[in-house]
Amino acid sequence: MKSAQAPWWFLVSLVLLPTLQPPTLAAQIQPETISNKTLGDPEASWFIAKATMGTSFVFDATDGSMLGTLSTNPFTPAVERHPVRAEIYAAESHYTRRTYGTRNDILTVFDHANLAPIAEIDLPDKIGSLNFAEYISVLGDQRHLTVFNMTPAQSVSVVDLEARKFVGELSTPGCALTMATGERGFLMMCGDGTLQLIRLDDKGAETSRVRSKPFFSIDKDPVFDQPVLTRQGWQMVSFEGQVFTVATQDDEITISKPWSLLTEADREDKWRVGGGQIMGVHHALDLLYVLMHQGGVDTHEDPGTEVWVFSRSSRQRIARLPLAKPSRSILVTQDEQPRLIASAAEEPTLDIYDARKLVHQQTVELGMVVGLLAAY
Repeated sequence: MKSAQAPWWFLVSLVLLPTLQPPTLAAQIQPETISNKTLGDPEASWFIAKATMGTSFVFDATDGSMLGTLSTNPFTPAVERHPVRAEIYAAESHYTRRTYGTRNDILTVFDHANLAPIAEIDLPDKIGSLNFAEYISVLGDQRHLTVFNMTPAQSVSVVDLEARKFVGELSTPGCALTMATGERGFLMMCGDGTLQLIRLDDKGAETSRVRSKPFFSIDKDPVFDQPVLTRQGWQMVSFEGQVFTVATQDDEITISKPWSLLTEADREDKWRVGGGQIMGVHHALDLLYVLMHQGGVDTHEDPGTEVWVFSRSSRQRIARLPLAKPSRSILVTQDEQPRLIASAAEEPTLDIYDARKLVHQQTVELGMVVGLLAAY
């Protein structure tokens, strides 16, 4: 039996086919040249946007360009750059099966120049894995760092950044956050309406602990756990729009008399503070920026539709900025031409505004919804 043979015309077509076909797409594409870049000295216009599900991106607000990425994970509550050392810190929880399994909490140290991890410091497996800027703080001595824990028991881990080691854990029942103050101190907000001040020695051990008098009611008018740093101390605001300035002197905690963000007309129109990161301050201009929306009681997590601008010295509203889209978090850069960064509530975008002229400049497509904004 003869074997089957292809017809002569089919064999000719196979020979001619390559010459008859146009150049393939692969042939037209030039291979990409892989290169590495290093960051220069940080600028006041730089900021970090941490995606809800993990990765953190470094941006320049002047033009919206992305400068690089930090390989953080979904269980990273906050990141902070050291003011002197060329390092960035991220408190992180890792699981052997990503979302479950054996847990290992660490402080990851990233190099500023290339944003690569260069060290890991083991921590107690207790980090509060919610997106809060004040869950991690570099203290005033620039040597020690504090990390807030919640299991749900509340405590603070202390790290020696120079020795690259965990120093110890301080039990802080009923108190949350870690707000750096003085050389080696930090404030915490407590559930009984008070503030707690803890000071450390040069080895990171506790030397003193004091509490303020109650200054807000957790039932009638709670204070947001989203304070912002000012040149005088820390700015806090309550659900009903009462503003407090908190500072420390030695072992004394001072709390200013409150002033209101809202007029009677504002209250009648149901304007309220709300969102994730609700405030920003420009230190040189002494301006306070606040996320506002219209809603009823218990809408304090609703995204803002406007940003209101207040003079901190006169305690008066001086401008209102309608946002391009509802936003959950805001950040104000500290350069001479400051930008207001607003993260969209339900879209993977950032909107950048001129913080002086209050005009929208551009929208940055991110690909991931932002959970936290941090100054670089």
